[in-house]
Amino acid sequence: MSVAPKHIVFVTGTRADFGKLEPLAVAARDAGYRVSFFVTGMHMMERYGLTKIEVERVTGVGITEFPNQSEGDPQDLILANTILGFSNYCKKEEPDLVVVHGDRVEALACCLVCASNYLRCAHVEGGEVSGTIDELYRHCNTKLSATHFVSSDIAKRRVMAMGEAEDTIYTIGSPELDAHAAPTGVTIDHVKDYYDIPFDDYGIVTFHSVTSETDTIGQQTRDLFNALQASGKNFVVILPNNDPGSADIFAVLDALPTHQFRKIPSMRFLYFSELLRNAAALIGNSSAGVREAPFLGLPSLDIGTRQNNRSHAPSITHVDASEADTIAEFFASSWGKRFETDDGFGGGDTAQRFLDVLDDADFWSRPMQKSFVD
Repeated sequence: MSVAPKHIVFVTGTRADFGKLEPLAVAARDAGYRVSFFVTGMHMMERYGLTKIEVERVTGVGITEFPNQSEGDPQDLILANTILGFSNYCKKEEPDLVVVHGDRVEALACCLVCASNYLRCAHVEGGEVSGTIDELYRHCNTKLSATHFVSSDIAKRRVMAMGEAEDTIYTIGSPELDAHAAPTGVTIDHVKDYYDIPFDDYGIVTFHSVTSETDTIGQQTRDLFNALQASGKNFVVILPNNDPGSADIFAVLDALPTHQFRKIPSMRFLYFSELLRNAAALIGNSSAGVREAPFLGLPSLDIGTRQNNRSHAPSITHVDASEADTIAEFFASSWGKRFETDDGFGGGDTAQRFLDVLDDADFWSRPMQKSFVD
């Protein structure tokens, strides 16, 4: 009598975490596991590109879509809505493993459901630091999860410092680098045509709200984009997440001159990868500036506190949005430059490392009761 394959549910709420979870989900699917996505958060919101479409393109997996918010809802309400929705989902589906990523409120909600119901939960990219409320969510997710798939040995040490057992922590690298390490299958000309990007020489900008700095995020945005306008260079702007304070960012973006800035709500992941590979620089406070850009050897200008202490690769210039002179110097010295590949977050084999763990019988037999390790 054959045994039914293990059912693994991947929780995704944003285009960013989907780019990290998709390689793991596809590897698990191809290895014979039953794979599903619980799709919620920004994916379900038209203003942010209705990126659930990207998840729907993955074949051979189950997909459940759950709208958990309306525009402007506070984080605590989103948390409560997601707990209710995911709890009902788990009662119906009875997953063997739930995989969450990072520091979003949707991940926190699903970790709480798993911990309360003794469902096995794996947290991807715990042990990172950022200096905002996101870091608090991330560390909460670590403590609520049974297993940890971290991106670096430094992250592993931080997870151990939180009392997690070493044999529950697996250093596999950053999953999105798997896609960046392989050919995209599209050309830059096709990408520019698809998204109506008129520039040959361009930088990419993604600037998100910092939830602990909502009183100043509007001024930070004005300072940054004033400096970008003054540079005279061209930019593709990927619109921000729906965090508190994002309305102040949109107010600045809405007034940008279209001849210099091409605004896009969201991009297909491989199209973004191809655009990134051919960019002159990456600017903003996205994690792509401290992970993907250094991996690809692309110079990045990291703005503000959102990615504090996550990477110190030589291709990264850290600056406050108000430091117009330093920003101008970055454009003068680093625009279009290429650096050696930085492998601080892995070498593009994360999915296989993840699969090796799943294929180990000991992974599934480990007791669910956690103990603090001094």
